[in-house]
Amino acid sequence: MTVATTKQELKEKLIEWRQQDHHVALVPTMGNLHAGHLSLVELARESAEKVVISIFVNPTQFGKDEDFDEYPRNLKLDIQRLKESTADLIFAPNVETMYPLGLENATSILVPKITENFCGASRPGHFDGVTSVVARLFTLVQPDAAIFGQKDYQQQLAIRHMSLDLNLPIKIITGKTMREDDGLAMSSRNQYLSDDERVNAPMLYEVLSDTAERLQSGCRDYKEQESRSIKVLSDAGFSVEYFSIRRAQNLKAPDRDCDELVVLVAVKLGNARLIDNVVVTI
Repeated sequence: MTVATTKQELKEKLIEWRQQDHHVALVPTMGNLHAGHLSLVELARESAEKVVISIFVNPTQFGKDEDFDEYPRNLKLDIQRLKESTADLIFAPNVETMYPLGLENATSILVPKITENFCGASRPGHFDGVTSVVARLFTLVQPDAAIFGQKDYQQQLAIRHMSLDLNLPIKIITGKTMREDDGLAMSSRNQYLSDDERVNAPMLYEVLSDTAERLQSGCRDYKEQESRSIKVLSDAGFSVEYFSIRRAQNLKAPDRDCDELVVLVAVKLGNARLIDNVVVTI
């Protein structure tokens, strides 16, 4: 497995693969890898002969009061984990490589509508940073496919929108959310949970699952279900940022004829911000 930190190192390996008519799949990450990331690598392998996983903690998707400086970084351990995977190349650039004109002069890509609510409302500018850095990775790697996790549901919708609107010849693939044995969605930020909070955290998925069951059983009073779930989580000690039932395709408000929904949630539990979702076919 190759580790590339510069654009030239990446380019040389990509030229070698293209000369051999290999397809390339990209898995963008911010490192601190867990089993969820590794499952995306395996999904990428199904779509291409060569797999690139990028590791870059992107400063433009963090707000001024967010955890950029504290965000967990351990490239050495990430490389060790990836040696046991089917990844072919790790691309671990620095900020100067990704933003050659500097952060203050960086070009930004804004995806309208889809990014305005939910995490976009509570983290202003977050999705502009995400789509902009993903566009940069797409330009550098020029993958045939790119793989993203379902846990960041709004993010993968924004990237799909961007790719379609810019006519990018890249297949966007969404991998299912990987969970701990008790149902908690795997996340790099789970390590912020205290022992007591970690015991309580799986309730988030329990409430999502209960809401999904109610929708599948015929409940169509979406506002009542949202209010009910928010109360259950609040009573259990979660600070609820949002809990919403939306159209899975575009996050618009559903009507009674909608046949595919997504139930989205974001909460604070202690120092950890947790997001999760379930897709429901009705």
